[in-house]
Amino acid sequence: MRLATLRPGGDRQSTRAARIEGDHAILLEQFSDVGALLAADGLEAAKSADGPRIELADASFAPVVPRPGKILCVGMNYGQHIKEMGRTRTSHPTLFAKLKETLIGSGEAIQLPPESSQVDWEGELAVVIGRRMRRADLLEAEAGVAGYTLMCDTSMRDWQYRTSQWCQGKNWERSTPFGPWLATPDELPEGAEVITRVNSTRVQRGRISDLMLSPALLVLYASTMITLEPGDVIATGTPGGVGHAMNPPTYLTPGDVVEVEVPGMAILRSRVEMETVSRHD
Repeated sequence: MRLATLRPGGDRQSTRAARIEGDHAILLEQFSDVGALLAADGLEAAKSADGPRIELADASFAPVVPRPGKILCVGMNYGQHIKEMGRTRTSHPTLFAKLKETLIGSGEAIQLPPESSQVDWEGELAVVIGRRMRRADLLEAEAGVAGYTLMCDTSMRDWQYRTSQWCQGKNWERSTPFGPWLATPDELPEGAEVITRVNSTRVQRGRISDLMLSPALLVLYASTMITLEPGDVIATGTPGGVGHAMNPPTYLTPGDVVEVEVPGMAILRSRVEMETVSRHD
């Protein structure tokens, strides 16, 4: 099953959860978004619920979970990315947090802030939590995954490396595409890989099986330190091929189009534009 959060009629102030079936979306009018659906333990109900149908080509996507309680991200989880960034493997995952204000839906524009000239792409598989968990064992962690989606962890490298802490390079408003939909675990293709393209040129490709810490192990680890709630998100890390590691380094510019894909599951597509800055007293 595939679930999305849509903006019916393109209204940014209103969202509705939807089940994706082929070229159509069925609005699930009892749930305002996928996060609300998961919080209400609504996965079973969503399988058969009926509602208004809209063509997927006309759909306006919000972030698949618009307001996650927690967004945990994992750095350096693919060996190829560790090598290209000149780092060494560690015994434990490198974790940082994103804020919900960074998120945009598939088809919405990544905002390039005028304060950064080194905006980079990082295509990732993201885990969405489906049940409350604390100190989960591996079986509980696997069972607690509601599904998977895609994220582009857009990084402002010049801000990221101002200090040893990455937060300020990872949390720019409206910078992080997230979606287009949640695919339940049975929808994740065998041998799945994450592919990122910039202007139709493939820049990243990594098999999910090459993750040093699998999605379930990341859920186990995170739940050890904090209670995970339905709708929380864990981004599992990016493969090699980021722009910052190219020679010369290459960054996003206005007009670029970024695509993150797991073939057979979803494509997350975003254009890039300069942020319009308004001054407020």
